[in-house]
Amino acid sequence: MEKSDEKNEFERKLNIKKAEKSKIAQENLLHLADTLYNQFQQGIVPHISLPSRTKGNIEFSTKDDVWVYGDQETTRSVKTVRGAKTLLKTVHLAELLIKEHLKNNRGSTLREIYYISENWDIAKFHEQAESDRLIEDLEIVTSLHREDFHVRPEEDGAAVFGPLRLKEQTRRGEREMHCQEDVGEAGYQIPFNVDNIEFLSHDAKMVMAIETGGMYARLIENGFDEEYNAILVHIKGQPARSTRRIIKRLNAELNIPVVVFTDGDPWSYRIFASIAYGAIKSAHLSEHLVTPGARFLGVQPSDIVDYNLSTDKLTDKDMQALRSELTDPRFNTPYWEKQIKLQIDLKKKAEQQAFAGKGLDYVTKTYLPERLTEMGII
Repeated sequence: MEKSDEKNEFERKLNIKKAEKSKIAQENLLHLADTLYNQFQQGIVPHISLPSRTKGNIEFSTKDDVWVYGDQETTRSVKTVRGAKTLLKTVHLAELLIKEHLKNNRGSTLREIYYISENWDIAKFHEQAESDRLIEDLEIVTSLHREDFHVRPEEDGAAVFGPLRLKEQTRRGEREMHCQEDVGEAGYQIPFNVDNIEFLSHDAKMVMAIETGGMYARLIENGFDEEYNAILVHIKGQPARSTRRIIKRLNAELNIPVVVFTDGDPWSYRIFASIAYGAIKSAHLSEHLVTPGARFLGVQPSDIVDYNLSTDKLTDKDMQALRSELTDPRFNTPYWEKQIKLQIDLKKKAEQQAFAGKGLDYVTKTYLPERLTEMGII
């Protein structure tokens, strides 16, 4: 078969797959509209029920080893003005997804959806957090993902660098690349839909998810990926869904252990939790995004003492966040209770870059080898 014929066949199959997904998404969104209409017809106050998205309503699923929503529910109802407006916005949003996205095979970013609502009069969104939340509502009631609605996040710049060869499906056909040999210094940029990636081969002994760009660049520059056969993933702060999904796939499909290397503060512990336990606001996607076997590499509060790191003082918000984590069921383990209580006593936090005070090679020659050996990874 000629290359042009292969490309045409690939595009044909890809378009069929997209069409099937779009049809399912349309049907599920229309089912929501039918439900609300039938409630009107039957004299029932129109409403939808959704799981309560709070830390008090997440429970551990022994089936999948992830945190999911429990039985507590909230009801969106037209009984109140606020509830009626929320349902009105939800219907407007569903109509947009059906008419503009699914029927015309187009898409929008989360930010664009917020601005599109400017023309919706009383149904316009007051802030992007509101439209983002309603997209999540539609995911829950339809049992789909926002990618199925052709909704994209903004570019987030997360990347992969290491001994991994993959095949990516693009609009121009398939392309293969090695994430060390065929990429620039920034690595392979993670696409928003990582299920279009096929893993071909690897020589990796670990996946290391790294919070900051500076530390990600340091490990590449120091050759850590080559010396320890590590796939490095720059998660760029709070990781996007695509980043969590590719980490999940690397672990589940290739059986590569995952460690998470972040700053030593309460917000970074939540970054780890979103990868290993699941985020509270997206617990409906835990089975799709969460890597239960991921382990916390550091920076630990105990590292501040053991490695005599330079520190900053915890703010009042930091202290409040730490105390909140002590009541978060995801952190209800002896390890986290010990580390969090120690940090509250120390009243200090430390960044990944604090290791640079001991030399630019210290993190790759001393800290990481010691911690990874202690964890049994190397």
